[in-house]
Formats: sequence, C-alpha cells, structure tokens
Amino acid sequence: MQPWDSVTSKTIVVTVDADIEDLIPVFLEGRREDIKALVEALEKGDYDTVLVLGHNMKGAGGSYGFDLITELGRDLEQSAKEQNAENVGRLVKELSTYFDRVEVVYV
Repeated sequence: MQPWDSVTSKTIVVTVDADIEDLIPVFLEGRREDIKALVEALEKGDYDTVLVLGHNMKGAGGSYGFDLITELGRDLEQSAKEQNAENVGRLVKELSTYFDRVEVVYV
C-alpha cells in the first residue's frame, strides 16, 4: 500500500516553504501539462517521452517539497524503460488523482 492510498478521496496536504510560494503554481501547472503529454505519449507508444517526463518529475518534485511527484516520476521512468504500458497508465492515473487532491500549505 502506498502512503497516499490511506487517504482515499481526501485532501493531501503538502507543506511548502513560503519563500518559494510564487514558484509553486507554475510548477504544479507544468506538471498538469506533463500529465496531458504523458497520456498522448502512452497512446502513441512513445516511451522516450514518458522516460524524459518521468525523469524530470523525479528530479524536480522533491526540490519543491512534492516527494510523491518524485516517487511517481521515478516509477514512470522505470516503466518507460521496460515499455510497460499498463504501469505507465496506472502511474499517470495516480499522478492525476494526486493533483486533484493536493492542497499546498505555505509555512
């Protein structure tokens, strides 16, 4: 079971340093755009794009305080290397659900 599974349909609160508050909306919007690109890439069997997007998420998520984005990015990258469409689809769905439920609190 993943940590986010235990809060099914509930808000996921992510605490972020207030010093980077102005960067977070742009970061999150970029990741939402990545989801659209991932769906398109999966439909085309374009695992190179999935790999690059997953790798970028893996590197950026934790930098902004979104550790789950890092974890899912890592898993997307690995699934792309394996050309595992089923896993990529599942991970894209998890990522989308995460964005639907995430709430950012600045401290």
